[in-house]
Amino acid sequence: MLEMDKLSRIRLPNRPANLTFAIAFVWISVLVGGGCLTSPIGSETSRAALRVGTSGDYRPFSCAAAAPEVGMRGFSIELGTAYAEATGREIAWVPFVWPSLAEDLAAGHFDLALSGVTLRADRSIAGRFSLPVTVSGAMALVRADGELQEAEALTKPGLAFAVNAGGHLERTARALFPEAQIVPIPDNESVLDRLSEPGIDAVVTDSLEAPHWLARRPGLRALGPLTRDRKAAWFPIGAHAERDRFDAWLLDAERDGTLARLRSRHGLPADRTAEPMAALLALLDERLSLMIEVARVKQVTGRAIEDRTREAKVLAGAVSAVTRAATERAVPPPEEADVRAFYRAQIEAAKSIQRAWTDAHPAEAAVPEGPAWRAARARLSDDLRPALLDLGDRIASLLVLTTTSDERPPSRERLGASLSRHALSASDLDALHVGLERLLDGER
Repeated sequence: MLEMDKLSRIRLPNRPANLTFAIAFVWISVLVGGGCLTSPIGSETSRAALRVGTSGDYRPFSCAAAAPEVGMRGFSIELGTAYAEATGREIAWVPFVWPSLAEDLAAGHFDLALSGVTLRADRSIAGRFSLPVTVSGAMALVRADGELQEAEALTKPGLAFAVNAGGHLERTARALFPEAQIVPIPDNESVLDRLSEPGIDAVVTDSLEAPHWLARRPGLRALGPLTRDRKAAWFPIGAHAERDRFDAWLLDAERDGTLARLRSRHGLPADRTAEPMAALLALLDERLSLMIEVARVKQVTGRAIEDRTREAKVLAGAVSAVTRAATERAVPPPEEADVRAFYRAQIEAAKSIQRAWTDAHPAEAAVPEGPAWRAARARLSDDLRPALLDLGDRIASLLVLTTTSDERPPSRERLGASLSRHALSASDLDALHVGLERLLDGER
């Protein structure tokens, strides 16, 4: 662990301390600061303390030490501390509980959440994610001598699964096991203990926490991974400058080996998620993950999935964003035709996802100007479009960055694996792959 000092107690504002760790949570002050994707780390940095939300109950990311004077430990704690040391402000660790994480972020209880938070579409709308810091997958732990020996057996009706309440894994468990009884547990540290209780067939965790739980309790079997997820820091909607500073630092930390050392120290996968190409693919995945919500809103408002006028505006905006990013980096912009072809491929993939969801969820449009119609229209203009525009600008910035790096275009297989959750057609994947090759290979 990096050295930490100035320990003093803090309380979660307006929240009951229903987790044991919160009673002994501490302020930890170190040096912190900032930068942005197109400026040096440390520029335009406020000297105010950086308030970082963390849970204290999620190994290997954030856990409260048995001795309060030791403070917090974990990958997220060291990651935040390293960012602090690199950029020049004090850092204040603020506890949160998973069911109220989104509410606390929106209320301004902290400047970012850094505690193994999983990227998810609803969170991409409610806040703004950094570039990914690692990958994981949902797992189920079962009794080694029990009937559940293969992952396929977990879909058997009538099973009961215990899972951390309010976090990503509860939502994942409900999606993966719709026929099961899902038992939310408010204290993540207590989830594993529920496997000793009658009627609980499995507990749900992830591939990063599972080894710690298996070490605590012999005689269990891990089934999975059942999903592929990414972890990132989560920022309030208006915190673009702070998020961009953090992203710029992540790119540097990936390049100089800082992230690799931290991942290795905490037993995380070696995937270099903050390299430009990996980050670009992650942003494409994140943007496409919003398309189901777009389809839902269009269905309620009676909007057509295809809107050529809107698409023309998106393409023009993409060209402007890529040109702007190239100008900021003082490099020649890609050919406009190549930019348009790549973003056109994104649009077509997005429409494919919308059509597939709409076909699977037929419903009548809401009454025009009625409450549901107005709410959906506001959702599109106030929540979804800002999130999509932000992701579009970041994709443009990383696209330009990849053209100035030594990275090669991703293989068709790598691209497909990165976007696998969307079940895109071969033609959609081919168009995206060709578009990236044209941009990054200079075939203009």
